[in-house]
Parts: sequence; C-alpha cells; structure tokens
Amino acid sequence: MKSLIDEEEINESKQFFDRIHQVELDYVKYWTENTLWHWEFWVSWYLTILPWVVWFLLRKRGSEARLLLAGSFGLIIASWLDFLGLVFGSWHYSGRALPTIPTFLPWDFSLIPVTIMLWLQYKPTLNPFIKAIIYSAMTSFIGEPLFEWIGFYTPVRWSIFYSFPIYFFIYLISYKISKAKTFDTL
Repeated sequence: MKSLIDEEEINESKQFFDRIHQVELDYVKYWTENTLWHWEFWVSWYLTILPWVVWFLLRKRGSEARLLLAGSFGLIIASWLDFLGLVFGSWHYSGRALPTIPTFLPWDFSLIPVTIMLWLQYKPTLNPFIKAIIYSAMTSFIGEPLFEWIGFYTPVRWSIFYSFPIYFFIYLISYKISKAKTFDTL
C-alpha cells in the first residue's frame, strides 16, 4: 500500500530513529555494566516500591479509585514533562532503575503519584492552594536537591524555581480531579 507521506520523508525520518535506536542500545550496554546490581540500582527500586507499600497501608479505604485517578494524572504529566526535559537537555539521570522510558521510574511512577495521593487525603479540609504551595515547595526545594545530592538527578539547564509552579499546578489539578462528582456506577 502506498503511504500518504512522501517516501523520501519516511526514509529521512527512519535515519533519525536509527540513530536514536543505536543510542538506546549503547545506553543499555552502559547501564548493564555500570548501574545494574549496583547500590544506586537497589536504591532506585527501593524508592519505586516502598512508597506504594506506604500508600497501601495509609490509604483512605473507600477512596482508592478517586485517589488513584488523581495520582495517575500526576504520574502521566510528570512522566511526560520529565521525558521532554530529558529530550531537550534540561537534565539527566544516573542510577536509573530501568534503562528505558520512563526516564526516572522512582520519581515519575512512584514518588510523585504517591505523595500526591497521600497529600490529598491528609487534612482534606485545608485550603488546596496552601497545600499546593507546601507540596510544590517540598518537592522542588527539598526533593530535587536531595536527588541531585545523591547523584540521581543532574540539572543542566533547569532551576528548582522552574519546577515550583509545575508541581503547584500538578497538585491543584490532581486535587480538582479527586473532588470530581461525576463518578457513577457502570
């Protein structure tokens, strides 16, 4: 079948993807030799699994679906923005749990969604703007520098001050999702 896109454009695009594929193969080799089974590998997996165990123990029974929906929003947005930051050279990671996407599994798939969910259920009547400020300050000004100090996260063209409004809005939108009244039985 003939494609609607010009054959030359498809071939040029394939050349870029071939280069990306080769870089990924090189990184998997590097990761296997320098990260796999080393201390940072185990810490990354610990930071991926432990928050979910904590959430499972502390979650508000009966609100799991609502919390998971709000946490999933945080997970998706954080992963997408993290991927963009990596692609555009704003930061990079060491000690990754996996040598693939997501860029940093503990942060995107565990710490962000779990802290959002726990924060949503902690003092639920507190003003969400105050909670968003506290959440984004802790994530930006404590979490990111801590991961930088450990060596997992290296900002290149990024400042924690850029992260603050992003986490602020991620939390507020997650809050709004968690308060949705549109849930109905199937």
